[in-house]
Amino acid sequence: MRDSRVAIVTGAGRGIGAATARLLGNAGYAVCVNYRSDAASADKVVEELKGAGAKAIAVKADVSHEEDVVRMFEAVDRELGTPSALVNNAGILIQQMRVADMDAARINATLTTNVTGTLLCCREAVRRMSTQHGGPGGSIVNVSSVAARTGSPGEYVDYAASKGAVDTLTRGLAVEVAGEGIRVNGVRPGFIYTDMHASGGEPGRVDRLAASIPMKRGGTAEEIAQSIAWLLSDEASYVTGAFIDAAGGR
Repeated sequence: MRDSRVAIVTGAGRGIGAATARLLGNAGYAVCVNYRSDAASADKVVEELKGAGAKAIAVKADVSHEEDVVRMFEAVDRELGTPSALVNNAGILIQQMRVADMDAARINATLTTNVTGTLLCCREAVRRMSTQHGGPGGSIVNVSSVAARTGSPGEYVDYAASKGAVDTLTRGLAVEVAGEGIRVNGVRPGFIYTDMHASGGEPGRVDRLAASIPMKRGGTAEEIAQSIAWLLSDEASYVTGAFIDAAGGR
């Protein structure tokens, strides 16, 4: 018998996505572990979930490509059932750079993955979850960033702008589907120990900035996953259009 709770976690091969997939699997969800290119990491997460007794599949899909998103949701429909939870975690961070040095290719790559990809996944989830479409309802959590508030000057203004857009779509979609059995919320991580900082050119960024954090330390992927899981859960049944700033006080 299929688990009635089915979760899709995008960008789940590593970091926050992998931690969230593990936590949801342990909580009884059947989990789709989405990845873009690192099949080995995604397969490892799936094997861990299966070893713990959860049902899980790995699905390769670049969320910036509409056809990939559609194919991923169709695979979940076939293999796991109708999704009841979506975690939009997939995102990219490109080399640290001032706005004056950015070109359109970089900006568009960031926005297409972080904004368009999130919107496309939300669209497919709403089409399945909404009671207006005959669905059972569900919950969506969009992983934003504290950069949406700070702007990340001198480093990642394009990334910060993309996460500001994610915050806006989170609030707008939450109101749009509030009467259709779907809750939509966001989590804004701060400086978290993940591999993403290496993608931006500074693997040790969290340690460098730890002193500027009121709690004087970086966060862990597991701590962010706990916030995501709570927002997905029935314990947050009257929470929609809200944000958890998991940023150590920033």
